[in-house]
Amino acid sequence: SGYSPIEDDEDVYARNRYKETPWCSPIKVKHGNANCRTPQGEYYKNVLGTRCDIRCQKGYELHGPQQLICQSNKRWSGKVLCKQIRCPTLSMPTNGGFKCIDGAYFNSRCEYYCSPGYQLKGDRTVTCMDNKVWSGRPASCVDMEPPRIQCPSVKEKTAEPNKLTARVFWETPEGRDTADGILTDVILKGPSPGSHFSEGDHKIQYTVYDRAENKGTCKFLVKVRVRRCGKLNAPENGYIKCTGDGDNYGVTCEFSCIGGYELQGSPARVCQYNLGWSGTEPTCTPMNINVAVRTAAALLDQFYEKRRLLIVSTPTAANFFYRLQLGMLQPEQCGLDLRHVTVIELVGVFPAQIGRIGVKLLPAALALQLRLLLRIPHYNFSVVVMDKHGMDKERYSFPPTPAQLFALIDTFPLRKEEMKLQAETGQSCT
Repeated sequence: SGYSPIEDDEDVYARNRYKETPWCSPIKVKHGNANCRTPQGEYYKNVLGTRCDIRCQKGYELHGPQQLICQSNKRWSGKVLCKQIRCPTLSMPTNGGFKCIDGAYFNSRCEYYCSPGYQLKGDRTVTCMDNKVWSGRPASCVDMEPPRIQCPSVKEKTAEPNKLTARVFWETPEGRDTADGILTDVILKGPSPGSHFSEGDHKIQYTVYDRAENKGTCKFLVKVRVRRCGKLNAPENGYIKCTGDGDNYGVTCEFSCIGGYELQGSPARVCQYNLGWSGTEPTCTPMNINVAVRTAAALLDQFYEKRRLLIVSTPTAANFFYRLQLGMLQPEQCGLDLRHVTVIELVGVFPAQIGRIGVKLLPAALALQLRLLLRIPHYNFSVVVMDKHGMDKERYSFPPTPAQLFALIDTFPLRKEEMKLQAETGQSCT
């Protein structure tokens, strides 16, 4: 009879009823599953009218309709396929790359790396997500490491004799980029090699840039030393004039005295390599005029390169021009001393003739020789102006004013240098 006590009556009935009903082939979804609902119960899940919801496993996506229906032609209403989820292919970073454990498929992890000299910017690791995008930010490789440059060590040099500078050379340092080896610019801050450097320390800096505008710098010092003997001072009642900086190796310092003083010691001293001065320390002592000489030439030699002479000659002390001349000169003694002028008076006619330099009297014979040597008239008033080299510069037959005399003397070659020195030391008659 076909009845089995272990079978449900309704199931037997249903089987008999749908025995001739077309059935669809069983649904097999690779990497997925089908959840089917039938009009006749679970046992008849492939019968006509069965509806199956298709779902894919995690990491897979459905291609086709989400629901299939078993049709009367014994075919399902569509075709489905679960394909593995795949993210877009990652772009290869410039100057770097990446490694993935499972290509670009779901849950694959890719790790970025950079070539030597470049640094990673962004996320080092990204993962392919189920929404077909990569987690994180794709990385890039950027040159963030500064280029390298090595400067020379400290450069030290001593100035040559008579010089306050030294010429210093060095090899220009070359930069090296750790990435692509290309440098765009090299900038020097400070004097270039071969320049003349003054005394002291000078900072030299080189800066290099790469194409990513990273910069590298290096610094070094140029040290220039000047050998010095120490400053010399002008002697009291005298002047000092030095070449160079006044105390550097090789310079010469010359000394002179103001009018009425004579130099004792070395007239010039040189700064030597051992940092000592040559010669002996000079002093200025009051000039001692020797009137006990035999000739007028010997008398004049005492003033050579030391004093200028203003010789006033008169036939008698009562001469009007003579008295007028002395009256004008007496209040101008400062101006005469400032210009290194010594006044010699020749008064009278031989044999009643005398000479005088300040308070010192000249023998009559010496006074006569002086008139004869300089061709000064005996019987007329006369004034003779002589420079420090014994040259006859001007003659007057009447009393010149101090202003005339000073204007004349100030034009003499040596006088210009004297005025400069006197201005520096503050000597004046004001």
